[in-house]
Amino acid sequence: MLKGPFLDRNWMGQNPDYSTSDIIMIGLPFDGTVSYRSGSRFAPEQIRLASWGLEEYSPRFDKELAECNFHDAGDLEFPLGNTKASLNLIKENTEQIYKDGKRILGIGGEHLVTYPEIEAVSKFYGNDLAIIHFDAHTDLREEYLGEELSHSAVIRLCTKFVNPKNIKQIGIRSGMKEEWDFMGENGTLVKNYSDLDSLKNKKVFVTVDLDVLDPSVMSGTGTPESGGMTFNELMGWFEYIKDFDIVGADVVELSPDYDTSGCSTAVATKVIRELLMIM
Repeated sequence: MLKGPFLDRNWMGQNPDYSTSDIIMIGLPFDGTVSYRSGSRFAPEQIRLASWGLEEYSPRFDKELAECNFHDAGDLEFPLGNTKASLNLIKENTEQIYKDGKRILGIGGEHLVTYPEIEAVSKFYGNDLAIIHFDAHTDLREEYLGEELSHSAVIRLCTKFVNPKNIKQIGIRSGMKEEWDFMGENGTLVKNYSDLDSLKNKKVFVTVDLDVLDPSVMSGTGTPESGGMTFNELMGWFEYIKDFDIVGADVVELSPDYDTSGCSTAVATKVIRELLMIM
């Protein structure tokens, strides 16, 4: 009999038992609609490996990963080339997580994976569901090159289930004029912490597109956009929302192969660790 020890490929600090966990981390390695630089489907695996380079303790939130009580369920396996079937797999598994009385932390993959998550979560929270959206891009297109199911349309798709008045977007600096008009008409664009206060009595889903960070911090992403946040600026927002009722979250759009130094993957991994701390 082999005695090992053997390397663990799950996230460090996880609870190995699904049934007793509060948060379920699930890898969503899908990038079938990426419009510029593909490769985010490789992110969940690389993030797991990089997690072992972090400490389990967050000094910012004075908390250990063990206190987060999360279970790493691994990556979903998607039928390559079939967007609708892939999204349906995400929706079905997300629904099961909430039927089991737990919350999801999705690790993408491209940003379209948020759409089926929101569709599933909305069945449990209805009109009380809200979205806090960190991103460089508006993601409010009605279609991209004739395709409605696109990562550049994900937040517009989510408005099928969440009232735009309950969507707040942070870090946006790129988009079509009609998307900016939509943000203006619906008051989704946020510039100050206090602009989020209307969501304090809501059930909040946090979605973090890593290109919200400046390319000097996050070069390994599919659509880098200059003029973004520093890591500590993003953490300032996390600190503000830590007492909100966060019922789910995801982190998307790391494309690890575009940063051969591995720094982008390390940043993404720490973003995820700190997000776990506030869930």
